Amino acid sequence: MTEPSSDSPATSSGGDTQNAAIDTHNPQIQASLKRYWRANITLMAVLLACWAVVGLGCGILFADRLNHYTLPGTGFPLGFWFAQQGSIIGFVLIILIYALAMNRLDKKHHDELTRLRNGGVTPAKAPGAMTGLGADGGHSGGASGGSAGEGK
Repeated sequence: MTEPSSDSPATSSGGDTQNAAIDTHNPQIQASLKRYWRANITLMAVLLACWAVVGLGCGILFADRLNHYTLPGTGFPLGFWFAQQGSIIGFVLIILIYALAMNRLDKKHHDELTRLRNGGVTPAKAPGAMTGLGADGGHSGGASGGSAGEGK
């Protein structure tokens, strides 16, 4: 597949430079990419640690202590509940947190790269332009997009 030409719709419609080549020799862009990956790795490390605490810690290591308590309304020991259901629910919540945090990080990084490509100037939005759509034409839609928890 070839790179789009400068007069292609991908780069000439409204200043969208998503498909434009990234100048990885630019020190500002290199620093931006390093910040992005550092934030991505930090987020993954924190969430993996949370997963280990919920799945291994609460379900196995601390199960005896947690079994002294029961899940309200069910009578199940809390350690048993974490081993059977809680770790799965925790894992699904961690996936949700990861998806929302990465959407936010990706948008921030995309905006920063766009600003750097334009020489430090943020392009003005056209009057009547739709807000909330990412440069990919609707990445904020779908099951997790546009929720009140994303700070929009």
